[in-house]
Amino acid sequence: MTERASGTERPLRLGTRRSKLAMAQSGHVAEAVRRLTGRSVELVEITTYGDTSREHLAQIGGTGVFVTALRDALLAGEVDFAVHSLKDLPTTQPDDLVLAAIPRREDPRDALVARDGLTLDRLPRGARVGTGSPRRMAQLNAYARSHGLQIETVPIRGNVDTRIGFVRDGELDAVVLAAAGLNRIGRIGEATGFLPVDAVLPAPGQGALAVECPAADAALAATLAELDDPYTRAAVTAERSLLAALEAGCSAPVGALADHLPAGERAVHEMRLRGVVGTTDGSTLVQLSITGPVPSSHDEAVALGRELASEMLAKGAAGLMGERAL
Repeated sequence: MTERASGTERPLRLGTRRSKLAMAQSGHVAEAVRRLTGRSVELVEITTYGDTSREHLAQIGGTGVFVTALRDALLAGEVDFAVHSLKDLPTTQPDDLVLAAIPRREDPRDALVARDGLTLDRLPRGARVGTGSPRRMAQLNAYARSHGLQIETVPIRGNVDTRIGFVRDGELDAVVLAAAGLNRIGRIGEATGFLPVDAVLPAPGQGALAVECPAADAALAATLAELDDPYTRAAVTAERSLLAALEAGCSAPVGALADHLPAGERAVHEMRLRGVVGTTDGSTLVQLSITGPVPSSHDEAVALGRELASEMLAKGAAGLMGERAL
């Protein structure tokens, strides 16, 4: 049972991955929970399989590799709640855990960090661009094909320092990282450009955090729910529903973004969901969008994602889902 501050309560234990980015993300949530409850919050660092494996995410399955150890700690009572990058979460939610809050989303775009301040359109012929994501590879290669660019996408792993280091050391001409992550660790100034979502759709849920706790702790779940942003939850639920309906995991070449329409009186009442699936060489993309009323319930958000997935499958998306190899 979680109560408001009395001065004698033990600190709430927040489970987090050990990376600098994860610690920064969890620190932001911890501060918000401190303000909300008046209780101290301590970070409990947990190492996940995704942190220790040196294999590429597509090879180790991607789905859940950064999450399972945190969830095990929650269920064992070793931590009270956990913070995840939402894009790392499997689309199936366990019955004994609840996504108590999805706070307001950060910038969902991908960012380019390139040598000499280069932007995507100014990369030299044959430029080597590093990314660990088949989704980014597929769309970057498709963009290059359609704009007369010649780039080589190179699979990489590692934390932000490691990835940017590939550029600083001259091993790569550029790397692609999530803008949200760079923002959260105070390094967005190192980005030399942002990839427009019209060219490269982000991963489903990119830029959003998930605050998870045991379903049995109703009081804590209710408290954490005060951090929830309903619009962000509706958007990422639609995106993740698309991913689930395509029967794809977080390492698959799938991009999705739900947002308000950019203009017009009706914009605040409508949500546009865009999705893309592609082969990693960029030779084939299935890219579609759908627009509907802003979902007012979980089921409506799920339905929006499923509807777009159905249209994408009808256009051949299923035949592209096997393109996982890096």
